[in-house]
Amino acid sequence: MRHDINLTAERQTFVTHLECSMTGERFAADELHGLSNVGRPLLVRYDLPGVAAAMTRDALAERPADLWRYRELLPVRRRENIVTLGENATPIIPLDKIAADLGSAALWVKDEGRLPTGSFKARGLVMAISMARELGVTSIAMPTNGNAGAAAAAYASRAGIEAVIFCPADTPEINVREIAAQGAKVYRVDGLIDDCGKLVAAGAKANGWFDLSTLKEPYRIEGKKTMGLELAEQLGWQLPDVIFYPTGGGTGLIGMWKAFDELEAIGLIGPQRPRMVAVQAEGCAPIVRAFEQGERHATRWQDAHTVAAGIRVPQAVGDFLILDAVRASGGFAISVSDEAIVAEVEEVGRREGLLLCPEGGATLAAYRKALRDGRVSSGDSVLLFNCATGLKYPMADHSLRWATGA
Repeated sequence: MRHDINLTAERQTFVTHLECSMTGERFAADELHGLSNVGRPLLVRYDLPGVAAAMTRDALAERPADLWRYRELLPVRRRENIVTLGENATPIIPLDKIAADLGSAALWVKDEGRLPTGSFKARGLVMAISMARELGVTSIAMPTNGNAGAAAAAYASRAGIEAVIFCPADTPEINVREIAAQGAKVYRVDGLIDDCGKLVAAGAKANGWFDLSTLKEPYRIEGKKTMGLELAEQLGWQLPDVIFYPTGGGTGLIGMWKAFDELEAIGLIGPQRPRMVAVQAEGCAPIVRAFEQGERHATRWQDAHTVAAGIRVPQAVGDFLILDAVRASGGFAISVSDEAIVAEVEEVGRREGLLLCPEGGATLAAYRKALRDGRVSSGDSVLLFNCATGLKYPMADHSLRWATGA
């Protein structure tokens, strides 16, 4: 199937400036930026009255079902700089059998594994690479636990941009090979993702790479926020009561919270917000610890380990943005065991026919735990995020052998 970016001669974006997420200091749009002057993420700001006049419900109804339908709230100015592999809308799938077991009013999974490169990392990286092309970048580097590197490699290859990727040595093998197969230079590192990030930072200074690490440039948030724009539209502009989100670097949670504010400002939703739940693994839960201790910043988690590699992030540069969104929404941060994660992946596959990734399994495990301890109720409508296709991960062999006669 051919995927066309159907942009008209209408104004494509309404970006006005960038803004430090900590201090509010303004930065010029259309210039290459990393972190702000105080080392914090930059947020893209828009002429929201202008967006409201152009991005109406009627206008959206006429557009292709992909993330570029929200072009007025995206940063790319010139459509020739869009680097696409067909970023389709992802389905929201009810878990009817499990919901019935739990007495849940509504339990849904948004299956991000249907995106290019098989994960929600495509949303952030398609935007970051498109903007890198627009701003003249020729070489990027980034650390990854797997799926982000695969998405970066694919889009960079398509854009003709050199990609250098560093990943922990125990990154899932399929991810490492996928990154290399899509044209990037990939290096295995004895350490965790933040150790890989230190190598990227040093290499950026020495070799002129642009650092595409999570939240160290402004545009991955803008791609990830399309999850919030999309789910609001798919649910008839009514948001769920609770969203469980697998949280490592937290770009998607931050992005969705930003999306909801922008949607309200342009009149597409009201002031109601979902309770945002940051889900982590017990073996790497810096956001959970900071939430429970009432801290705005999360200290580094030592000896980070979990089967859910995508949320094995010992320290996130956007920690305060994650915690701010969770608290402002009336949500919480919660951790679950690796055993519970694996059990949920197997349960959903066997009973619902949906192969979750481990990070997706973590969200269901967290929902069950929160239901038991009363932090959510069975009457809440609940949306879980499955961030990648389960086909990328090892599966237990439950096959049987058929003995044939001689």
